[in-house]
Amino acid sequence: MSDFPALTALILAGGQSSRMGRDKALLSFQGVSFLENICLIAQDCAVQVSVITPWPERYELIIPQCCRIIREPLPTRGPLLAFALGLTFVSTDWVLLLPCDLPLLTPPIIQEWSRLLATVPENAIALVPRCGSRWEPLCGFYHRRCLESLQTYIQQGGTSFQKWLNVSVVEELIIDNSEILFNCNTPEDLEIIINSPDVDSKKP
Repeated sequence: MSDFPALTALILAGGQSSRMGRDKALLSFQGVSFLENICLIAQDCAVQVSVITPWPERYELIIPQCCRIIREPLPTRGPLLAFALGLTFVSTDWVLLLPCDLPLLTPPIIQEWSRLLATVPENAIALVPRCGSRWEPLCGFYHRRCLESLQTYIQQGGTSFQKWLNVSVVEELIIDNSEILFNCNTPEDLEIIINSPDVDSKKP
């Protein structure tokens, strides 16, 4: 990991999974839960991994022991506020933010992306993918200097990742294969993931 910038990974596990009909974090994929899978991936790329969730008791048995659990207050207030909470526990310059349901992501992909952090301008707060006109904020890199502007935005009543990023200096992370960012919101999405040709590349 010395070839890459020191990273802290923050994993969001506070969604209601209403469209899936069951907790996405606990869905099984190739023998492990989505949440455990993303924790193991993050461990290969980060010096510290933290899971932000309002339900620590639900996940404590599946999260690797070296991962920190940050309790999010109930009721959940959305991913932006959860991210702001997680940032207060970060000591590295760069943070990798991840959702719990990106089963096609791999450590080599993250390491390839992290090489780009050295090219990010000093006035930029983040390196984040885009899809059309919208950011993909839940899978991206954030510099911890963003915390002050984020807290100001939240204090002014802001809750939207999109609006916050749109008024900030952000570098776009160019991704060749957008399927890597395909997450599971419905049972149909899960079937698509299971049948994806990218799954074969993750098999040992």
